[in-house]
This record gives sequence, structure tokens and C-alpha cells, in this order.
Amino acid sequence: MTDKILALVDGSAHARSVCLHSTWIAGRLGASVDLLHVLGRREGGAGGDLSGALQLGARTALLEQLAELDAQRAKLALAKGRAILDDAQAILAEGGVTEVTPRLRQGDLIEAVSELEPTLRALVIGRRGEAAGFAEGHLGSNLERIIRSSRAPVFVAAADYRPITRVLVAYDGGDSARTAIRRMAESPVFRGLAITIACAGSDTPPVRARLEEAQAQLAAAGLQAETAVTEGEPEVALKRKIEAEGFDLLV
Repeated sequence: MTDKILALVDGSAHARSVCLHSTWIAGRLGASVDLLHVLGRREGGAGGDLSGALQLGARTALLEQLAELDAQRAKLALAKGRAILDDAQAILAEGGVTEVTPRLRQGDLIEAVSELEPTLRALVIGRRGEAAGFAEGHLGSNLERIIRSSRAPVFVAAADYRPITRVLVAYDGGDSARTAIRRMAESPVFRGLAITIACAGSDTPPVRARLEEAQAQLAAAGLQAETAVTEGEPEVALKRKIEAEGFDLLV
């Protein structure tokens, strides 16, 4: 088994969805899954001798207590990380994915991902992580960093998992859109799914030509797709189309 998926898991509400989507992708690709949980540097412990900062009696004792507390927090963070990975592995096993490698790292998330990225077919991350809070519509900071830095396709999981049968491709004819179509054509993930390639804006002959070109590229790979032009600004128009027609995945 050569294809590999990297699933980024934490203690957020998105973690289960990440695992379920990873299970679905792994099944379609015949891929193994690496589960990655990264402890921040502070979670891993400061690693210094805080008691050496001051040598003033009671202050020294206080600093020793703080150092001990820091060590306890680091142990708890490690235990929590292992529990998160164990739970994630159990979800994957329930879905029939048995080739799973749990990885617990400390440090920067981007650095940890970059070490594994050369072997990846895809990367799955939750829309928001533990630190993102509950602000409506807010993207997790780690997600933004991953999307900017990753060379592998990034699958962003919503908090609630839903089976994927209908796919909407936001297509403007640009480099990123053409790359997305090429990757879809090369991937077994999209076989048998209902695909619509949509462009937001005015319905003109050049726009239709771009859509038909993308449609033909998918058809050559055995993927059937419809095309559509949606009036309005892309963010608003495509969101309205997704909600009205019940698409499960936006590319």
C-alpha cells in the first residue's frame, strides 16, 4: 500500500469528522492513514530550571513549585495526546481502516506536517481546532497555515460528518481551478459521484467555453459532470447554490 493520508486530530469537535472523512477517502484510494497530533511547545514543558532564575528564599521555593507544575502539565498533555490518537484510531478501525500509524509530535504543526508531506496523497484537517473558539464562520489559524504551505490536496472537514455523494467545483479557469480539475481526473476519490462544475458571474460564451473544457477533461477520465453559471459574487452565489441543492463537498 503506497498511498497515504495524513489526518490531523486534536480535542476539538471536528476530530471525529476528520476521522470519518479520512476513513471514506482511505477506502476510495486504498490508502493507509497517518494520525498526527501535535503538542505545542508550551504543552510539552519549558524544559528549563526555573528555580535558577532567582535565589531569594521563598521566591526560589515558589519557582520550584511552578517548575513542578509545568512538568505535571506536560505529562497531562502527553496523556491527552495519546488518548486523542487512541480514540481516532478506534474510529478508523470501525470504518475498516486497519493500516494506521499514530504520530505524537511536539513543536510547530507546519514543521511536523512538512516532514511527512512528501509521502502524502492527501491531508485532512478540521475546519477549526481547539484554539479557534466558537466564532461563527471563523477558520482555524492552523487550517489557514496548512492551506498556504501544503503541496498535497487539503480536505477540510466540517464539524458534522455527512456522506459525500454530490460535489460542487468552484471553477474560474485560473491556475488553481485547473489544478483541481486535473487532480480530480487523476483520483479514484471522485468516481461515481455527482459532480457540478460551477462558475459565479455572468453567463457569457467565454465562461461556458471554460466550463466545457473542464467538463471534457473530467469526461476523458471517466467522470461525468454537469456545468452551471450562477449569477452574483462567488462567495455568496456558490454558498446559496450549495445550500439550495444540498452539495456535500466543495472543491
